[in-house]
Amino acid sequence: MSTDLPLAERGPAPAVEVDDVLTEEWPDARCELDFTSPFELLVATVLSAQTTDVRVNAVTPSLFRRWPGPAELAAASQAELEEVLRPLGFFRAKATSLRGLAAALLADHGGQVPADLDALVRLPGVGRKTANVVLGNAFDVPGITVDTHVGRLARRLGWSGNKDPVKVERDIAALVPPERWTMLCHRLIFHGRRVCHSRRPACGACVLAGVCPSYGVGETDPEVAEGLVRRPD
Repeated sequence: MSTDLPLAERGPAPAVEVDDVLTEEWPDARCELDFTSPFELLVATVLSAQTTDVRVNAVTPSLFRRWPGPAELAAASQAELEEVLRPLGFFRAKATSLRGLAAALLADHGGQVPADLDALVRLPGVGRKTANVVLGNAFDVPGITVDTHVGRLARRLGWSGNKDPVKVERDIAALVPPERWTMLCHRLIFHGRRVCHSRRPACGACVLAGVCPSYGVGETDPEVAEGLVRRPD
């Protein structure tokens, strides 16, 4: 992907073309939370707030061994659950949310995770971002997950001028067809974590440099920029 247009004349980066390029750049893009069921993904996503997926993945195996489903989790001791969640931070609030979440699944959904956005966001500790993660990755229902990376890249690529995640979600939805939504977000998150960093993006090593209207906000020297890229092992 390349263009000879000067930066001052560049409009928003073409969204579908950007998705095609990121598909080639990050063929392994995926949800980086470990899960084997919709329930496990829902719990892991709730836990991922204000922490990293790596930390969540380190905690959830022991969590699910002790409390494998909503019935067990709803009956869990607050103190014991807090102890397991302690490495994640905000562990008291997260323990309370998980117990409430499990109780709501039992009371309102027969212990099953609903494949419905409105039903999901009514669950304790579940917001629109979490709901879209679950819908897209557990049920193959198209959803746009606007986390900090997706929001940042949407603004840098000229797709949205908003900071409100719901408005960013709607702006992206207008640019790409639904069948691309879930995987586009994974690719944007991969790219945001590895190249288009918040503080010092690696512009000179970015495959989107030719069309990105924000090219130059970060390091443009190719060698220096490559040193900023966090490529997977």
